[in-house]
Amino acid sequence: MASTPVSVHKSEEEWRAILTPEQFHILREKGTEPKGTGHYDKFYEEGIYNCAGCGTPLYKSTTKFNSGCGWPAFFEGLPGTINRSPDPDGRRTEITCVACGGHLGHVFKGEGHLVPTDERHCVNSVSIKFVPAPASTPAPQCGSCSCSARKGN
Repeated sequence: MASTPVSVHKSEEEWRAILTPEQFHILREKGTEPKGTGHYDKFYEEGIYNCAGCGTPLYKSTTKFNSGCGWPAFFEGLPGTINRSPDPDGRRTEITCVACGGHLGHVFKGEGHLVPTDERHCVNSVSIKFVPAPASTPAPQCGSCSCSARKGN
């Protein structure tokens, strides 16, 4: 996950062919899903959130928190995966996927959330796709391996 994301370039027609109309509107036209309607707003499973447009890993589930804003909130993205740029009105900072330029949402600083970065990445659920963490393999039971915990060792 520490590698540099591969740049993804597609025409508008190519994006329309692979994205749903809602994904296209939000990722490519910088739309916003209605507050409190996104699938990932109150979703807290362990895994990674990838860009819904190109699949680039963007956020670890361990950085997600309940901000009460009505959209998924993260306190930081994976290094080198998210671009920031001021909105034309200068009131907010837009965040986009560094690989494909897809609109994710906005980042806010200094709101007083008790998170390490004092930032809130307010992300549209439509802009991301959750990939669950691999299921962990249970440790072998004593007697099924040659470890020193075996009876009689």
